[in-house]
Amino acid sequence: MRRNADYFTRNQVKEIDYRDGELLSRYLTNWGKLKPARETGLSARHQRQLSRAVKNARFLGLLPFNKR
Repeated sequence: MRRNADYFTRNQVKEIDYRDGELLSRYLTNWGKLKPARETGLSARHQRQLSRAVKNARFLGLLPFNKR
């Protein structure tokens, strides 16, 4: 089975912006947890960048820690 193409690689995103809450929320579950790379299709590098961006956004109050 072929993996989904990495969104950030396809769109040539150099660094994931923690201020883009709409983009980050696409990679969160209903409970506010980060989706696994096997589900999102992200590379390991972009999964790490996404994790750091979500943590920064949560710390600054741009994303909730949990959605329920």
